[in-house]
Amino acid sequence: MKKIISSVLTGALIMAGGMSISAPAANAAATPTFVLSGGNGVYGLDPISIVATAGAEGNVKFMVGGVALTGCDASATTSVAPFIAKCAWTPAAPGPATLTATFTPKDAAAFTAATSNTLMVKVGTPVQGVISPIHIYVDEVLASGSTGALAPRFGQGCTVSSEYIIGQQIVFRVYANNADQGGAVMDSSNTAAAFIEVVGMKDPLKLNYGNHSGVAFWTAVLNTGTAEGKYSTLGVIKFKVTMVAKDQKTAKVLSTKLAAKKVNGKNVYDSEGRLVSERVTYYRTVTMNPILKGAVATWESNFTAASQLTLYAVPKA
Repeated sequence: MKKIISSVLTGALIMAGGMSISAPAANAAATPTFVLSGGNGVYGLDPISIVATAGAEGNVKFMVGGVALTGCDASATTSVAPFIAKCAWTPAAPGPATLTATFTPKDAAAFTAATSNTLMVKVGTPVQGVISPIHIYVDEVLASGSTGALAPRFGQGCTVSSEYIIGQQIVFRVYANNADQGGAVMDSSNTAAAFIEVVGMKDPLKLNYGNHSGVAFWTAVLNTGTAEGKYSTLGVIKFKVTMVAKDQKTAKVLSTKLAAKKVNGKNVYDSEGRLVSERVTYYRTVTMNPILKGAVATWESNFTAASQLTLYAVPKA
């Protein structure tokens, strides 16, 4: 009886305007998750993959430095979760880049547009400087004989390092090969000039080729200190290595030829007793006309700041 009366009263109140019941509100559009990843790679090689992962199906506009990437300005996500869109990015230059993206949902009633996180990447650049037939490798070691505060940190001499103390001698070691000469080692017989330019030093350091404890390579010494003529600027040491090959009248050219096939040093014969041959590669010497101008190669460090050649003050006791 109470239930019937309650229903009647409620109905009467509604009719009299004493109370109102509104229809449920429509659900507001949700903001989907939207995350950008990838973007790491090396300049000049294969395209770099950028990946966008959204919380719904839709289209993605990938951007570098705020500018849309051609061909990636309306990349569709997959139709099932995880909703992924990818962009194959070919950087215009090595170095740092800022990657972002925007998302446009397929179901605009259920989801809103979204903006990705900002992705800071560094496109890798080769350590080698100028593209050249000459490939150069460089490292630096501490000259032997330093004592006291200038002695090697771990009690060893000639240690490869990038950190030095003012007053120490820094030895540059340079190794190089020349593709124009069939990959031949760059030595004093085929090299016209080899030197290092150090920012802050008036004259270049001449590289010398020779026997160093049974190993042959190029060396130059940078004397650091406060005396005149010595390098004394603390911080990163900027330098450039230059190597110039001699002009060539002849060159080694990669070729192929037929040679008897051997297994364990013995000739191989087929089922009919005939000698089996195979094609092998070798370098043949050809005369150059006109003479091949010697290649010029440079090397400048593109290492991260923490790995650059650096000079420090003498530590305080």
